Amino acid sequence: MAGTRLKGVHALVTGSSSGIGAAIALRVAREGANVAVHYRGHPERATAVLEQVEATGAGGFLVHGDMAKLDEVQRMIAQTIEHFGSLELLVNNAGIEKNQPFLEVTPDDFDRVLE
Repeated sequence: MAGTRLKGVHALVTGSSSGIGAAIALRVAREGANVAVHYRGHPERATAVLEQVEATGAGGFLVHGDMAKLDEVQRMIAQTIEHFGSLELLVNNAGIEKNQPFLEVTPDDFDRVLE
């Protein structure tokens, strides 16, 4: 059952298909917020998180997009507002990493991580 601290709040949590983002999405749902669960590459993981969000009694839906592309970010925000009617909470959690030794990271790798 959802709490009430965030009752009536509509949230978009980026990178919420796994890890810290999934935990944030579940926490805000448990506090009463409706949650747009964002993913870039793993819809099955995002669907599992959405099911957990909805199990709290909160509303939710999936939103797909690449946070490094402004037009996709704008679309995701518009979809969230269209779905919920408003957007009060945005958690910018999404991120990528290159898991390799520092001296092997290329300038393109570095730029992609920062985007």
